[in-house]
Amino acid sequence: MSSLNYVVPPALEEAVHVSEITGRPLLLKGEPGTGKTLLAESLAQSRGLGIFRWHVKSISQAKDGLYFYDALSRLNDSRFAENSEKIKNIENYIQLGALGQAFESESPCIVLIDEIDKADAEFPNDLLLELDQMEFSITETGRRVQAKRRPLAIITSNNEKELPDAFLRRCIFHYIDFPSSDFMKVIVRSHYPDIDHKLLESSLEIFYKLRALGDLKKKPSTSELIDWMRILIHEGAALSDGKIPWVGALIKNEEDLREVKSRF
Repeated sequence: MSSLNYVVPPALEEAVHVSEITGRPLLLKGEPGTGKTLLAESLAQSRGLGIFRWHVKSISQAKDGLYFYDALSRLNDSRFAENSEKIKNIENYIQLGALGQAFESESPCIVLIDEIDKADAEFPNDLLLELDQMEFSITETGRRVQAKRRPLAIITSNNEKELPDAFLRRCIFHYIDFPSSDFMKVIVRSHYPDIDHKLLESSLEIFYKLRALGDLKKKPSTSELIDWMRILIHEGAALSDGKIPWVGALIKNEEDLREVKSRF
């Protein structure tokens, strides 16, 4: 199963299947750049499903993913007589969030709750009822929004904060291990099918040597490797002199850069 050049490891494919059987959200953890967010995009594209994205921020509240009451627009509209009928109906100022839109979707869909650990510690617990019962009420109107179909919910976390036990109990969990060298070859070839064998081997050797350096603050990720490979292929680079060209595509920290330059 792959799309967007995204190669799904068997263990991750199994986790998706279990999530669909149980109706539980799939909680994904793993290093940044291991494809947690891209999984939702890939599944949506390969299956022809709609996708509703909720990119969580530090200031996000659980309600944001359900709906938003635009009181400011209503107040502004009240200044004009031609809007007198419109402002009487609060529903005109209710905007559904990603979860709300997914619940009202007539077709099977995916909802992505991305980087849930960026928000307040209580944020996940505030979603327990909605994710369990697949419904919520709009306070301002009393309307109940109930899922017509249970969406496949994919939730990602970068482990910035511990998630509550009550939330974890309601999820199917999968940790995306960093790809082995052999599996990384499969990933790279999915992006660059005609890549020269020697370039592939030598670039991966350098990449994994960099990741093995114990002093790096940020190890290069899969997405950074793909970017670096694109440059190498575009420039027709050869990696035979031990140097690392365009190292800025792999290393994103000045201290790490000094460390790498001292070693290579």
